[in-house]
Amino acid sequence: MTEAKTDAPSLRHIPLPALGSALLIAGLFAYGLHALFVSGPAMRDAARDTLERTIADENRQVCEMFGVPPTSAAFPACSRELAIIRQKQVDRDNAAAQGIL
Repeated sequence: MTEAKTDAPSLRHIPLPALGSALLIAGLFAYGLHALFVSGPAMRDAARDTLERTIADENRQVCEMFGVPPTSAAFPACSRELAIIRQKQVDRDNAAAQGIL
């Protein structure tokens, strides 16, 4: 006759706290994947749109402050100059962060 092995692994032998922890980690991992692949791109698009609206509002306000209304032919040039100023500030900030300045 063959003997039945009674020490075979089964779910009854896994302690309940370990099983709960494993399920919690699996749930957090699934949520992280969802945030990374599903919600992430939509959040980046929303942030980009908000930044573009903010920059357009700043351009309008600053150019109007210097007497260039958004309807004038000089407004695009004013906006380009503000973009150049912003880029130079970003370059200075990056240089300072790297310790160059």
